[in-house]
Amino acid sequence: MREAMARAVVGDEQSDSDPTTRALCERVAALLGQEDGVFMPSGTMCNLVAILVQTRAGDEIIVDDQSHIYNTEAAGSAAIGGVSVAALRTPAGIYTPEQFEAAIRTPARTAPRSALVSVEQTTSFSGGSVWDLADMRRIRDIAHARGLKAHIDGARLLNAVVATGIPAAEYAKGFDSVWLDLSKGLGCPVGAVLCGTKDFVVEAWRWKYRLGGAMRQSGVIAAAGLYALDHHIEQLAADNANLRLIHEAVRDLPGLAFDPTAGQSNILVFSVEGLGVTAAAFAERCLAEDVRVRAIGAFQIRVTTHLDVDRPGAERAAEVIRAVAQGFAERR
Repeated sequence: MREAMARAVVGDEQSDSDPTTRALCERVAALLGQEDGVFMPSGTMCNLVAILVQTRAGDEIIVDDQSHIYNTEAAGSAAIGGVSVAALRTPAGIYTPEQFEAAIRTPARTAPRSALVSVEQTTSFSGGSVWDLADMRRIRDIAHARGLKAHIDGARLLNAVVATGIPAAEYAKGFDSVWLDLSKGLGCPVGAVLCGTKDFVVEAWRWKYRLGGAMRQSGVIAAAGLYALDHHIEQLAADNANLRLIHEAVRDLPGLAFDPTAGQSNILVFSVEGLGVTAAAFAERCLAEDVRVRAIGAFQIRVTTHLDVDRPGAERAAEVIRAVAQGFAERR
């Protein structure tokens, strides 16, 4: 990947004359079945720009309560776009079409206007849940029938693709905006591509400038994305398989609690509350054994497999998580 970056043919992205960046945008747009794409520094900027293009100040967007947009984007839609967020309570990051439709505001002078709905495929803080294609399409159709835009946060969309065999373009079909992250499972150092219609991308570029995201010789980093699309997609299946190995090794441990749908892709979330310890304490003990897991809130632990975790690494992670959990259980 670094060799591809060093060899990249570059130009000026801002005048659309960087051939490598243009090739990446066209490649991702084709993969997602969209007309065009724009290279962004981050997925957070993709979400924010999609919201800013398709809403106005005083509008409301609808997301799940564990979504990246709602929890870890510094309230950008509110701070920059003046947009409020309706967060739907979900068991695993997946709300129902009926739940979504009930959340759409009845037009009123005193209420915000429901303007956009976001689906996170796969879910991040809810354990890598994979959205059902039929439900995604129902949500999309309800949104359009009620005058809302439909957006896909596709940070880990390709993990869903390898888990289900459903092409990315089928998931994205008919949605108004969708993006793909290059720095998650694909293993690039930076970058994401936001896609939609040509008109949407024109407006997305305007916001990219406003937010300071426009670059110059961005082909140096776009080359990593092209390399990853050629060489790393198959790795995502191994990531999912490694996560299943960890899940199967720890799911029956006393004191750990899992959602019944856990283990669908490359993220696993479980509660350690039954062990009588905090997530921070559990994560610290794992790190002492060179296994890094993430504490989410008071009691939730998040485990993610990726390009740098091979099969022996997954086996080691499972071994350490088991030992740490059993150690805390014995102290109760």
